[in-house]
Amino acid sequence: MSRLLAVGPALPGTAHSQSEITDTIGPLLTRSPATRAVLARLHAASGVRTRHTALALDEYAGLTSFGAANDHFIRVGTDLAEEACRTALDAAGIDPGEVDFLLFTSVTGIAAPSIDAQLVTRLGLRTDVKRLPSFGLGCVAGAAGIARVHDYLAGHPQDVALLVSVELCSLTLQHGDDSMANLVSTGLFGDGAAAVVMVGDAHPAGRPPTLPDGATRDPGARGTRAERASAARTPPRGVEVVDTRSRLYPETADHLGWTIRDSGFGIVLSAGLPEVIAAHLAGDVKSLLVEHDLTTEDVGTWVVHAGGPRILDVVRDSLGLDEADLRHSRESLAAVGNLSSSSVLHVLAATLDAQRDDAPGDGAGQHGVLMAFGPGVSAELVLLRRTASPLEG
Repeated sequence: MSRLLAVGPALPGTAHSQSEITDTIGPLLTRSPATRAVLARLHAASGVRTRHTALALDEYAGLTSFGAANDHFIRVGTDLAEEACRTALDAAGIDPGEVDFLLFTSVTGIAAPSIDAQLVTRLGLRTDVKRLPSFGLGCVAGAAGIARVHDYLAGHPQDVALLVSVELCSLTLQHGDDSMANLVSTGLFGDGAAAVVMVGDAHPAGRPPTLPDGATRDPGARGTRAERASAARTPPRGVEVVDTRSRLYPETADHLGWTIRDSGFGIVLSAGLPEVIAAHLAGDVKSLLVEHDLTTEDVGTWVVHAGGPRILDVVRDSLGLDEADLRHSRESLAAVGNLSSSSVLHVLAATLDAQRDDAPGDGAGQHGVLMAFGPGVSAELVLLRRTASPLEG
């Protein structure tokens, strides 16, 4: 197993009210008063109250080319990625020079060298850090990123890994596109980034320092400098990544994604997407849990991608959850919108913050399931387990 040490969320600029955003972009999408009225109704029903944008609102009127939008993506995205990484590394007590593997993901911009390459110098990462940039997973990539880092750490149990997500959805704005998909998406998606620090189970932060005879050292006892440093930085709580599941649903590619245009990324968003998820989710979750002798009743925490009101409703109804189980997802959607791959990581950060002062249980409620959905249509599920600090256990 791997251990998740810290999450660092980041947001650009200040928050704008949903109505302010609607009033700003409405004239950029359509000249029709009737369509503007539809836009206002859709945005008001999105479950979003405020969103952060990469640019000042008055700059979007002049954002008409993919090249200009992508230049902003690289500039703003690199700054946000650095902020998220520093927050996560500081919270984890990990020095940037300790990072062995860096997975970067985005679906809202491209760069070569990729943003993760820029982070090596900015953060002071080692020049031999292993990097893997990813594009195309979309909203599922936050959960899939945790899962793929977990896979990497299974083979490199002494390593430190950093997952970085940057999504600047506002920069994909398509002027003059008054399609229903675009009217909906312009009221739903927001801008943000997140970073996650994870370690393998042989890393000092993932296990207790031990004496030669196998006994665990008291963190207050004298020992080598390395042992004392390891004990000092071990987090008071831990989250283990226990298992993961990846699913791709055949014949659903037209439900979610991009069409690539001269002007950039055009949204593909089908009204049938929630039904696709509803048809498969319960069985997928059951197949993940049953291998660990668990059922949904044994899961105390649900970390769900804030994809939109209908997506959250489908997750709730398919799994028989209470509305309280989705509190952090609903709150994230309302406060910042759907941040694509960064969304589930922001929900995870809020969930961990809320649980910081709660002692993990020894039985029911100790496990959590993190999930997200993306183009394909695809789903990624991650089984988590809260544990006491290795030094306390």
